[in-house]
Amino acid sequence: MKKQLIVLVLLLGSFQAMQAQFTLDGEFRPRAEYRHGFGSIISESAEPAFSISTRARLNANYKTEAYTFYLSMQDVLTWGENRQINTVDTNNSFAIFQAWADIKLGSGFSTKIGRQVLSYEDQRIMGGLDWAQMGRNHDAALIQYKKDGFMFDVGLAFNQDFDDYTSNISGYVSTGNEYTEDPNFFTYKAMQYGYLKKDWSAFSASLLLLNNTFQNFELVDGARTYDGYGVSSLQTIGTHLKYKSGAFGLDGNAYLQTGERVNDLSVKGAYLLGLEATFKISSGIGLGAGVEVISGNDADAGETGAFFPLYGTNHKFNGFMDYFYVGNHANSIGLVDVHVSANFTLNETSSLLVKVLNFSGEQELASGDKALGTELDLVYAKKFDGFSLVLGYSQMFASDGMHELKGVTKADAADAQNWAWAMLVMKPKFLNGTK
Repeated sequence: MKKQLIVLVLLLGSFQAMQAQFTLDGEFRPRAEYRHGFGSIISESAEPAFSISTRARLNANYKTEAYTFYLSMQDVLTWGENRQINTVDTNNSFAIFQAWADIKLGSGFSTKIGRQVLSYEDQRIMGGLDWAQMGRNHDAALIQYKKDGFMFDVGLAFNQDFDDYTSNISGYVSTGNEYTEDPNFFTYKAMQYGYLKKDWSAFSASLLLLNNTFQNFELVDGARTYDGYGVSSLQTIGTHLKYKSGAFGLDGNAYLQTGERVNDLSVKGAYLLGLEATFKISSGIGLGAGVEVISGNDADAGETGAFFPLYGTNHKFNGFMDYFYVGNHANSIGLVDVHVSANFTLNETSSLLVKVLNFSGEQELASGDKALGTELDLVYAKKFDGFSLVLGYSQMFASDGMHELKGVTKADAADAQNWAWAMLVMKPKFLNGTK
């Protein structure tokens, strides 16, 4: 019934195109993947994995002079996970991906309220994670200002889940979903942030001030208990700098983390530093080179010096095979990522990306080793009339340190650690109404 009601609302909204601007578009994105070492070292005895997933979205945008309303519905499914002739969607994947209102307040000010994507700069700390079929969203309220090349956002979020009317309305303890800091996913209970950015002709600079609060807990007979254990707060502060002049570009990131992670784990001296240079040597070839250093856990017991990039689009960084900071590598030895890339425009409709990354730990492993390995990433994209096809292949050349880090000995590991994928992207425009 929920789906039918939402579709009915969209159909009724399409008749309002005479009063305001109403657009209706969609996305169809199936992706096939062959995994043989994606995310971690695969052992020789393990079988490779193959699957096809699909993201289907329907997006409605209703815009007037006073406000904008946006609604995005999606279903993410893996082929074959629901048995045939079933009356229910057993994977329960249908969801509202975005539902927000942007209300104009005058003089460059507005407020944006609801479920939305929070994405800034290169998405290192806050991003939409579009590569993941489900994407990343936040339930938040923003005050925004934008005028004359300057902008700032102030964002607030408080997450709660009520089972009944006797729930703890004002407290932190959730009666349903556990809003705790998972060591890999950093799900927060509350969030406050401020973001400022200024653009000049060839240079831009931004500042991010971010505070996240997590619920503390205690394990009792293997189960988490939250009542009475309070919260921990983690602060992240940093800047993104961008310079562009002709064919040359330079991007830099510098972030610090302090405060506490869940259960009062003190964070001291955690940092992320990155520098990326690009140069377009011709209309068809672009080169890139960069380095990123992320601090690891070198602190005493009860403290950590490990930085975690929180809600960024982490798949974009540190190799497409997701060995680092994508549901893994939290509170570990950190990372030093040195990489080079070349992007070839083959013709008007196709391109090829070649990227090589060398990884090592910012801190030593137990053996004293730091070297982790080298990854090769290839991505070919081809545009057609109304859709595009993207193909990818990656291979990890793991060092002894990578086997130690991932807990798979070199003798037990498969000879080849690789990953291949193919993705179709179609974004139809169903309706584009204007006044």
